[in-house]
Amino acid sequence: MSEPHPSPAPDRPDAHHAAEPESVVERTLGTLASLNPAYAADHEPPSPSPGPITIDDLYRSHRMQMVRLAILLVDDLASAEDVVQEAFAGLYRNWGGLRDRAAAIGYLRTAVVNGSRSMLRRRRTARAYVPPDPGTARSAESLAMLSAEHQAVVTALADLAPRQREVLVLRYYGGLSEAEIAAATGLSKGTVKSTASRAVAKLGDMIRAQS
Repeated sequence: MSEPHPSPAPDRPDAHHAAEPESVVERTLGTLASLNPAYAADHEPPSPSPGPITIDDLYRSHRMQMVRLAILLVDDLASAEDVVQEAFAGLYRNWGGLRDRAAAIGYLRTAVVNGSRSMLRRRRTARAYVPPDPGTARSAESLAMLSAEHQAVVTALADLAPRQREVLVLRYYGGLSEAEIAAATGLSKGTVKSTASRAVAKLGDMIRAQS
């Protein structure tokens, strides 16, 4: 007697619906982890360390990961680098109160999210704000040589509400769980789940409108 086939998971549409905009979005968002230079390292067994982790160690291994995270949130390389620099400065100031490497990385993620929010607020209130130069804006997608289809979805992230973009970037680029996203954004787990669902649907609408 053959075993019954499990139903497809909600966020992994089957092949019959592969052409639907939501399916394109889900498939594309699933590739965002390839933009994350530290994602693979964070999911491998830790190698023995000759001593305790230092801020310099984290800066070398996680700076680019955090810069790319910030780029996806603020669409501007220079602003992203400023956000990350401030996040590491805050890490230095709070180093004594952090338990371990995981806590330090969590602190950095939260600082980058909050710093990006502050950056976007300042842009909205600055009378003479000049939009990012096209040569540096939305440059995260070029780092992984994505297909045209994938570039369209990553670019569309910039047109989402900031909170929706944060949740999708942390989920797909950062590979975080709902609980970890909640910790980084200050949202409840239920709000994270509903925000992700609405954001994916919104991106699907955008792709549909372009087709």
